[in-house]
Amino acid sequence: MIKLYLAEDQELLNTALTMILNLEPDFEVVGSATDGKSALTDIILLKPNIVLLDIEMPNMSGLEIAQQIRLLQLDIKIVILTTFAQEGYFKQALQTNVNGYMLKDSPSDELVRSLRLIIAGDTIYSSELVTQSLLAKECPLTKRELEVLNVLKTGIGTQQIAKTLFLSEGTIRNYISAILSKTATHSRIEAINFAEEHGWI
Repeated sequence: MIKLYLAEDQELLNTALTMILNLEPDFEVVGSATDGKSALTDIILLKPNIVLLDIEMPNMSGLEIAQQIRLLQLDIKIVILTTFAQEGYFKQALQTNVNGYMLKDSPSDELVRSLRLIIAGDTIYSSELVTQSLLAKECPLTKRELEVLNVLKTGIGTQQIAKTLFLSEGTIRNYISAILSKTATHSRIEAINFAEEHGWI
């Protein structure tokens, strides 16, 4: 019997997936949670064969759970199941060596078939995400520009950024101007979102 665990913050989808998977003769959903911290606690305790993790959940993301599973060296297959076809998330998942990355709009029979293949040792990634990754833009930002962008994410102003990076405010403004130009965006928030979507930060 293949023991599965679901971490999905949408209660309705959590229930629906549990019902679908429990209909399979060789599957047993041993637990589920709608927040990340509870899911990780359960996973450590229940030791399922495979976990299906949503990315964006309260308290801890699916990617953070995956990282913890790897750090703890648990013998568990990890599948990210998400609505987010974002290259940045996909790159993080690849770095964590997840066994599968699938979109929630995948047909249920395809999901079931993929789970069996993953248990058997295969790695399954959404073809849409693989294509996106292959067509992804090279990052045009310098190391320092990426550093400025990462500090911008915290929401602090130019003066505080300058102090944090030990640079002048004028230099920071120049870096921000270069970032906006290279990303063809019109605001700091747009630039941050653009960089995250492309997996640069």
